[in-house]
Amino acid sequence: MLLNPLNRRHRLRYDVPVMPGAFPLVGHLPAIVCDLPRLLRRAERTLGSHFWLDFGRAGHLMTCLDPDVIALLRHKHVSSALIEEIAPEILGGTLVTLNGSAHRQARDGIKAAFLPRGLTEAGIGELFEPVIQARVQAWRDRGEVTILPETGDLMLKLTFSLMGIPAQDLPEWHRKYRQLLQLIVAPPVDLPGTPLRRGRAARDWIDAQSRQFIRDARAHAARTGLINDMVSAFDRSDDALSDDVLVANIRLLLLAGHETTASTMAWMVIELARQPELWDALVEEAQRVGAVPTRHADLAQFPVAEALFRETLRMHPASSLIPRRTTQELQLGQRRIPAGTSLCIPLLHFSTSALLHEAPDQFRLARWLQRTGPIGPVDMLQFGSGPHVCIGYHLVWLELVQFSIALALTMHKAGVRPRLLSDAEKGRRYYPTAQPSMKIRIGFS
Repeated sequence: MLLNPLNRRHRLRYDVPVMPGAFPLVGHLPAIVCDLPRLLRRAERTLGSHFWLDFGRAGHLMTCLDPDVIALLRHKHVSSALIEEIAPEILGGTLVTLNGSAHRQARDGIKAAFLPRGLTEAGIGELFEPVIQARVQAWRDRGEVTILPETGDLMLKLTFSLMGIPAQDLPEWHRKYRQLLQLIVAPPVDLPGTPLRRGRAARDWIDAQSRQFIRDARAHAARTGLINDMVSAFDRSDDALSDDVLVANIRLLLLAGHETTASTMAWMVIELARQPELWDALVEEAQRVGAVPTRHADLAQFPVAEALFRETLRMHPASSLIPRRTTQELQLGQRRIPAGTSLCIPLLHFSTSALLHEAPDQFRLARWLQRTGPIGPVDMLQFGSGPHVCIGYHLVWLELVQFSIALALTMHKAGVRPRLLSDAEKGRRYYPTAQPSMKIRIGFS
């Protein structure tokens, strides 16, 4: 029955079982952060394909392991506004939280800058190439690195370069960005010196800088660069939108362009280190072409690098869970999902589902190199689906292929290859973004 939302005697909520083992205040978050795959397997074994997980302050989310739930990402009666409720301080007003006409207007206002043509005209590949080259050459010279902090720092430099931040200002931006991230986990205590107060101050500082970027772009309309192109496309839009939309999505560019991509980049190096045949195939391709690509038109020459990028995302999804909320009652398989239900779509589960992938636990470039059909929604599930598909898809594709080819050319020229110096499976984190351990070390010898 739907009249009693929580039946404690049977531990049911809307006739769907509630996962036991939640802690006060934090719910299942400790298990989600430390070992989400194990938690999902145990829930599926004991409760079935539909169950509730307790996300602490975010409340209970109905989690569905049936692949049919993927279609809800494209459903007109499923909203992403729940994301803003979970992280209002940091994601409020961004593309990932808007819906309907507001989302279409905001996305249409800036999307041209993120398409292959826009990225090429802005010279993004040429901007990234020397930054990436300098970093992998430093790794070669050092001979050994802790990989995730390194890729994280590289991604911040690439993102800051997109924004046109002068080199002398980078230390201050690094500091403000770290403070901004505190808003993800800050307790709701608004007192001087608390993470919430520092995070809000950093957000306001970054937003103020973004408004200056926007003013500068309008004052120098002939300049190129992603921020300039975002402003230009925004101003050409048919819809009259507030600059607040631009500011919020410049902040989103800073956030989305860092954590998830840095994690994927680190996993690419880890897989290359523990599978010598992958490294040999990548080096052969890099040597055949002989240069790092700088335009999207160049990427067709690097099928191995592209396959490495896609298979790494499949095996190691950086976004492990997507929250959504139904706005009307929906049918999902044999179940009725009431309006207002908070949903959790576990991308981590579907990335390695035998229902969607052949030999899902094997890291196989062949599944991409030998395919004959186009890339479909399931193949790029990590970037979402439907109206909220990630606007930065083409940007990430370019920078990760650039990175892998620069790594192969630089290390092979020095006669070295990546080698794993620590256990890659220990200390992984799965929420709010999934990433390898901060302690994993890679040697180049």
